[in-house]
Amino acid sequence: MQPIRIGTRGSKLALYQAYHIADLLKNAGLESEIVTIETKGDKILDVSISKIGSKGVFTEELEEQLANGDIDIAVHSAKDMPSSLPAGFELISFTEREKVNDIILSHKAIDYKNPDQALLLGTSSTRRVATLKHFYPHIKTVEVRGNLQTRIGKMESGVCDALLLAYAGAHRMGYDSMIKHELSLDEFTPAVGQGCIAVEAYESLDPQLRDAIIQATHHEPSGYRLIAERSFLKVLEGGCSIPVFCLAELEGDDLQLKAGIVSLDGQERIQHQSSGKTHDAKALGEQLAQKVLQSGGDRILAEIKKNLNQ
Repeated sequence: MQPIRIGTRGSKLALYQAYHIADLLKNAGLESEIVTIETKGDKILDVSISKIGSKGVFTEELEEQLANGDIDIAVHSAKDMPSSLPAGFELISFTEREKVNDIILSHKAIDYKNPDQALLLGTSSTRRVATLKHFYPHIKTVEVRGNLQTRIGKMESGVCDALLLAYAGAHRMGYDSMIKHELSLDEFTPAVGQGCIAVEAYESLDPQLRDAIIQATHHEPSGYRLIAERSFLKVLEGGCSIPVFCLAELEGDDLQLKAGIVSLDGQERIQHQSSGKTHDAKALGEQLAQKVLQSGGDRILAEIKKNLNQ
């Protein structure tokens, strides 16, 4: 059998994730090879993601090669995946989830709760910026994009005092010693899928091979959490540029979901919770999204979209 061709972006973190999938396949007796592909999100670093257009910024080129049959699967950070995929594409597996927290990364001591300390944080996330404006309005932010090493380089050159990032990426790249704070999940509830690796396939993939890949790479408990979160996101039509958050946590077959939306200026933050069984994961996410929309989220969402289209 030919090796399974794994498509990935070329950053160190993306390659780490692709090699992690390759290792899981190898453990199941499946050979693979890595195919590196540059995406629009990798090429355009001087414009915010919300200005490029959040759909497919990191996925479009990989999906082209999936559809052409040049690669068999594509590996992504689950949080980069749009809530709706183009026809014929599917996320077939999710790996075991890493710690989901946001973190502050720096070389120096950071007291982010002190309103008297001037602090400039680098981030490219509208969710993180809006959350800071809500809870810590004294903190200023600056747009910092690029792979993790590029962002750290920008910080070291004086662009910002510290970076606001996901724990998972910093940990996978071995930057634990620079983590100054792990942020509270109550305040900084993560983006949908944060900390999880997703495997994408096209409908033309051989069904037997597809099943073998799922068997080797899918972590079922994480999968239930992602189904709930992504169904929430789909109702809100949230892309990378919409400051929505959602976290599903699992105890046995009980899912606990908390989710919401923050206005761009941080003035309003709507959050709701729900719980249910894993087999209702999709419906749970959808119902929670409706609850958020009905309690003012629809108005905030309309304002955000209007603002982004200006």
